Amino acid sequence: MIPPRKNRKEQREYHKDIYKNRNQIERFFNRLKQFRRIATRYDKLLFSFLSLVQLAVVLITIPKFPLIV
Repeated sequence: MIPPRKNRKEQREYHKDIYKNRNQIERFFNRLKQFRRIATRYDKLLFSFLSLVQLAVVLITIPKFPLIV
């Protein structure tokens, strides 16, 4: 979904909305890779690995929500 260069002879179509979301998705995966245990996959069992991925997702998304006091 990457847009073509402007100097390309035949311009191909792309979805602008999907391209805008691509940046957010890439940044999220980069944040997920900062967890060393997930990036190197120390856990060999699928259940353990997915549990850590879910925990990392929660830790990444918690700061985005406002604190209600």
